[in-house]
Amino acid sequence: MRPDVTIIPFRGKTPRIHDSAFIAPGCRIIGDVEIGADASVWYNCVIRGDVNRVVIGARSNIQDGTVIHCDSPDPRRPEGFPTVIGDDVLIGHMAMIHGCTIHDRGFVGLSTTVMNGCVIESDGMLAAGALLTPGKRIGARQLWGGRPAAYMRDLTEAALAEMQLGVAHYVLNAKAHKAALNDGTGKD
Repeated sequence: MRPDVTIIPFRGKTPRIHDSAFIAPGCRIIGDVEIGADASVWYNCVIRGDVNRVVIGARSNIQDGTVIHCDSPDPRRPEGFPTVIGDDVLIGHMAMIHGCTIHDRGFVGLSTTVMNGCVIESDGMLAAGALLTPGKRIGARQLWGGRPAAYMRDLTEAALAEMQLGVAHYVLNAKAHKAALNDGTGKD
């Protein structure tokens, strides 16, 4: 790992990061965190698995300045609220992701907040700037937005295809950034 990325073992748990993942400079990754193949964690993100686990699936991207955390187990909820992010998930810049589940191909817009116990089903989308309050569930292929977030409409096939193009773009862009950081030229 690069010296400008902070990886901190915590309470006997060390982050597990797939060799093909891109972790940008300025990131802080702590504790029980797993990051999958071809995932990307962009500049200045914090992923803190100190009181529960955080999982980020293959080809998912966590864009610049995002904070991901989880919540502790307690007598009312012995499993607490881990944060589990599936494969091919897009998370926009400056998002706050806390103790929730985002299924494969979910989309979280920039400057959003997703709180404890929330679920975003496959192909679900939370619009930019939205606040998903505790325990809410975005159904498959649904778009929610607002503060607090509410259902807006179902997503079209074109919108779903565009989200998958975004996933492919981020996988390729991450490889280019990784190469640029390794060779110092900034060229592909």
